[in-house]
Formats: sequence, structure tokens, C-alpha cells
Amino acid sequence: MINKVKVTESNSLYNNIEDMSIKEIIRNINTEDKKVAICVEKALPQINKLINAALKKLIKGGRLFYLGSGTSGRLGILDASECPPTFGVEKNKVIGIIAGGSNAVYEAVENAEDDFESGWIDLLKYEVNSNDFVIGLSSSGDTPYVVGAIQNCKKHNILTGAITSNNDTYLAKEAKYPVEVIVGPEFITGSTRMKAGTAQKMILNMVSTSLMIKLGKIKDNKMIDMQLKNSKLINRGTKIIQEELDISFEEAKSLLLKYKSVRSALNKYKK
Repeated sequence: MINKVKVTESNSLYNNIEDMSIKEIIRNINTEDKKVAICVEKALPQINKLINAALKKLIKGGRLFYLGSGTSGRLGILDASECPPTFGVEKNKVIGIIAGGSNAVYEAVENAEDDFESGWIDLLKYEVNSNDFVIGLSSSGDTPYVVGAIQNCKKHNILTGAITSNNDTYLAKEAKYPVEVIVGPEFITGSTRMKAGTAQKMILNMVSTSLMIKLGKIKDNKMIDMQLKNSKLINRGTKIIQEELDISFEEAKSLLLKYKSVRSALNKYKK
């Protein structure tokens, strides 16, 4: 869609990497990875605006959508899928959508990202509306699947954000709250699963964590609404109750098993 050479497609700073030793490869990858957090830091003002806009929608009962293709889509699904067990929100409060459907999580679906209308069609399956907030994820910033969906959201008065690793992209122009994190050339030319993907993961962590904190899902620094899916989480929940109420581990575990959540155990005990 844009003819100029993109930063994400620019040549690696490293040549003849096939001749490097493993030690050299991992050192150079680590050198590049160190740059990512600095680039994300530069985008904090944009990230702040996006999160505040999304929070207003979620407070009023709206949903958060992540929409992308390939690595970007998978990262969105990963972040969305971790919200219910971590923060105890309902399953469809944060939704990840990937071009090509669920099969694309495990393997590439040919041409899925090239369909300009299918992203919007996928959103409509969830009855997306003006109460929701949609974030388009595309390292290149010109993925038709994502750009088309964000453009259609704008037409239907649905607020949007975007996360991209190039300047002056179609996606950033269409989104109301774009975040542009320019991480520079990848270690392997064009392999945006590396630095660009790392940047997206870091930003998605910020987005979902900030939103859940402001929605009251964290007390002090503890996950009081986490789902008790296994013994590790039961023990974590027990220790939270133990510390908060200054009681024995056994008493805390008994409360947790009785009331089925850290929040309920704390509230019931205080009563």
C-alpha cells in the first residue's frame, strides 16, 4: 500500500550471520533486544492516550478487541486469553482476533491478511459496536486485514487504537489513537517476530495490566480476582489472604476454598 522502504523491512545491521558462532548470534540478538524498551519508552505518551481512551469504554461496559495477523494476531490472542485467569474478568471482555481464524494461531493461513474486508467481518461476528474499543496490531502498518477493519470501525463510530513499528502508515492514519514504536532493522532482515513483536508484547502488557488495575482487579499489588485453576494459584491466593488478614496458612486456605476467590474470602472475613 505504501511504496517507500519501511523500517521493518530495512536491511539488518549484521552481515553473514550464518558464519557467526552461537555465542555471537545470541549476543547480537541481545544487543538488538536491549533497544526495544528504549523505543517503547519514547512511545509512552501515545500509549497513555490509548489506554485512557480504552478505559472509558471498558468502565461503561464495553469490550477491548485486539485484531491482527501472523505474529501480531497471535500476540493479541495471547494477551486476551490471559486476562480471565489473571484478573478474573469475563471471557469476552478482552477479545483477540487473528486473520485466518483459529487455525492461524498454529500455522500461517495463505493470503488471510490480504483481504481488506475480512477483518471487519470478523469483528461483526462479535457484534462490535460503539461501546467497544478496537486496537489494530500490525508491525508493517499496512496489513489490509487490519487497516480495513480499523477504517470500517471509524465509519461506524467505534474508537480505535493501533500499534505499529513504522512511521506514517495507513494504519496509524486511520486509528484515533496510534502507537508507533520504531525499533529499527531486525537482526534477520524483515523478521518482525523479533524486535517488533517484542515491542508489541511489552505494550500489550501495559494496556491490559493498566486497564485491569483501573477496573479494580488488583489490591495493593496482588491478583485478588485470579481464577484458581491449579495448585500454584491456590497457594498464591492462600498466601495473599494469609498476609492480608494476618492468619495462619491453614486458616487462609480454608477461607479460600470455602469462598472460591481471594476477594470473596477477604470481604467475608472482614464482615
